[in-house]
Amino acid sequence: MKLTIIGGGGFRVPQIFEALSGDNDSVRITELCLFDADPQRVLTIQAVLNQMVSSLPRPPRVTTASGLDEAITGARFIFSAMRISGTAGRIMDERIALNLGVLGQETTGPGGLAYALRTLPHARDLARRVARLAPEAIVINFTNPAGIITEAMRESLGDRVVGICDTPIGLIRRAVHAIGATDRQVDFDYVGLNHLGWLRSLVVDGEDKLPALLDDDAALESIEEARLMGLDWIRALGAIPNEYLYYYYFQREATARLRGSGQTRGEFLHDQQGHFYELACEHPDSALELWQRTKHEREASYMAESRPEDQRSNREASDIEGGGYQQVALDLMTALLGGAPATMILNVANRGLVPQLPDEAVIEVPCRVTSAGIAPMNIAPVTGEMLGLLQQLKAVEQLVIAAAKDKSETLAWRALAAHPLVDSISVAKQLLQTYKEQIPGVAEVFLTP
Repeated sequence: MKLTIIGGGGFRVPQIFEALSGDNDSVRITELCLFDADPQRVLTIQAVLNQMVSSLPRPPRVTTASGLDEAITGARFIFSAMRISGTAGRIMDERIALNLGVLGQETTGPGGLAYALRTLPHARDLARRVARLAPEAIVINFTNPAGIITEAMRESLGDRVVGICDTPIGLIRRAVHAIGATDRQVDFDYVGLNHLGWLRSLVVDGEDKLPALLDDDAALESIEEARLMGLDWIRALGAIPNEYLYYYYFQREATARLRGSGQTRGEFLHDQQGHFYELACEHPDSALELWQRTKHEREASYMAESRPEDQRSNREASDIEGGGYQQVALDLMTALLGGAPATMILNVANRGLVPQLPDEAVIEVPCRVTSAGIAPMNIAPVTGEMLGLLQQLKAVEQLVIAAAKDKSETLAWRALAAHPLVDSISVAKQLLQTYKEQIPGVAEVFLTP
């Protein structure tokens, strides 16, 4: 069985390779095909994988493709993990926004919209090719902003594309651990969009344990999201937010910390990963050791801007356990191929789950996954400020999708202006103009072919 990774020279590929190489009889990937716009990065990642093989039970054969069509053809699963314009583009996404006084973050706010704009044409092209060349393949979308990209790819692929993210899974895992339960004992209610959602119940034997958790200081302190946003705010909400809601609830503080930092997250990763690829190219025999060291630094510093200065490179170990994207993808494939069914939070079509949103809108909700497919689970009604934020952000996402499809600068401006983290229409216009001028790929979105 062939699995293709689009973005196969990416830093996280060895984690996927490791996940695929275990003794899981339900998912027997025999060929892992790597495709990337940068062949040298693929060679570097291949060196890492080659050095991992001897320690893994059943590693798949690793191949590379010189073209996108070759990579897609014959694949049973396709992971989309592209990063258009690379980390250099991310730097501009974040820095341009910060220079104009608004939040600069990769997926949240104007930086995420710029990232989406230049990625959408490539994501649509990939979806069309998959529909033509691998009509039975399932696309698992890692590419951010995952909700926007997945929704656009659905135009060609429908239910054969699903978006995944490890942040809500991590939140559920921490909350379940905090109440002293196991995943199998707990039913939960979670609703949102990618990088914007809330855990609203934790039910064990018919009893919702979330209220008791919210009243327990010690238990709540064990949850990264609660420490991030304050126990008093979590209690006021009556729900535990996805960690990315920090940027909405603490917009002023987050923007100030980002502007006051020596580096944006994009600049940190650009330097760190650039150093890794350079050193690994020079010393291929040490590629695995270099990758492991870089991975540890990356994980420990995740969302560093949300933590006090003295804790920015020291994230708690419990916050980075659990497998990440690669484990989510493996569990998803296992269930789809007839292995153990799974309950997971995925990016899927709304279809009435939140009646106030369009049916075709992609939302992030619990799903039951079996060999029969992906079945979104019923959720409690969404009301009040949560619903208001969902509606506003979904409107922004759909404006961006339409802007890229129609090559409309007006729609792109409207999307930026409508985003709750952009506080001025004139700033929205400046953002769009500067992104077009400085980031390869943004201006091209609006050119008539």
